[in-house]
Amino acid sequence: MDQNLSQQKWEAKVSTRLEKARPDQIWPFFEDFFGLHKWFPNLTTCHGIHGANGEPGCIRYCSGFGLKNTNESSSSLSWSKERLVALDRVQMTLTYEMVDCNIGFRSYVSTIKLVPRDGGGVVEWCISLDPVPGWKLQDLVAKYQVGLQLMVEKMESAIFESS
Repeated sequence: MDQNLSQQKWEAKVSTRLEKARPDQIWPFFEDFFGLHKWFPNLTTCHGIHGANGEPGCIRYCSGFGLKNTNESSSSLSWSKERLVALDRVQMTLTYEMVDCNIGFRSYVSTIKLVPRDGGGVVEWCISLDPVPGWKLQDLVAKYQVGLQLMVEKMESAIFESS
């Protein structure tokens, strides 16, 4: 394999259409940075460990998701610590970075954006990270696509169950 190619960043974008809700109805779920466990499949824990929820600089601890842990035995819990880098309430965009984890991610940055379209909208999730030994980018992208779809479906259901 070309050494320069192996050193390139992995970058990908997944998206899903909002079927039942508008972006402004879904946005508060994403703005609750410490509440990701309520929506993301297989994420059993998410809570703040630094700063105020939804304010840039705050850090959350997440564990229990279905990404394989590359640094420890396969039976140990996968976890990450993530810092909110930027949050734009008008553009409905947030960016966060992984500051520590046991799943092998390095230089990880993610941006989630809600985009209004034709009376509905789309949720986009862009990721950028260093290549992860033993992983394939397309497998990671497939996990993110499924995770985003399930998360949005759960958020939309919550909106309509409460009304």
